[in-house]
Amino acid sequence: MKAISSLEDVVTDEAPRAHHVCPWWVGYLITNPIRKLGENPNTILTPYARPGMAAVDIGCGMGFFTLPLARLVGDGGRVVCVDIQEKMLSSLRRRARRKGVDHIVETRMATEEDLPLDDLAGEMDLAIAAHVLHETPYPSRFLGQCYQVLRPGGRLLVIEPNGHVTDVEFDASRRLALDAGFAALRDENLKRSRELVLTKPTGSI
Repeated sequence: MKAISSLEDVVTDEAPRAHHVCPWWVGYLITNPIRKLGENPNTILTPYARPGMAAVDIGCGMGFFTLPLARLVGDGGRVVCVDIQEKMLSSLRRRARRKGVDHIVETRMATEEDLPLDDLAGEMDLAIAAHVLHETPYPSRFLGQCYQVLRPGGRLLVIEPNGHVTDVEFDASRRLALDAGFAALRDENLKRSRELVLTKPTGSI
């Protein structure tokens, strides 16, 4: 499959797969500080996030990764946060205000079929999809839109929970990402999740 070079190339006729969306109220549980003992967002993000970066957090929930990411990119940076549930986004906005990073964080409502990122094509340095790829009914389309939003050389960090995603399913997601045009940089098993680091090759459109 050729690499995606425009939004029109993103798969539009992909058959939806069975999926489960995390209920909004679970967001309060998964932002619990105790979670950091097994999955520390600062440790995970620091190798990839730099001051001044433009980043997108897809499936941001209430901001477990968003708020540390906002601090890492700093005042000169930007973090666009996407979720399909307004209650997740409204909680994230409140938390961002309390942490003093609301001027860095921007929220956008997505649908299961589409990410609202067309205006950012080729502009983002980093995309994060933490615990969300297995929840999308259109994984090829999702990965294609992630590819399109990144600048050449930009990176996509995919994190999937070990308890919900099997090795076979994770490998299938990797193949879809490669089909979308990404190059794989690293694959690592963490305490409670598995991490795949991908890049949009330089010279790509």
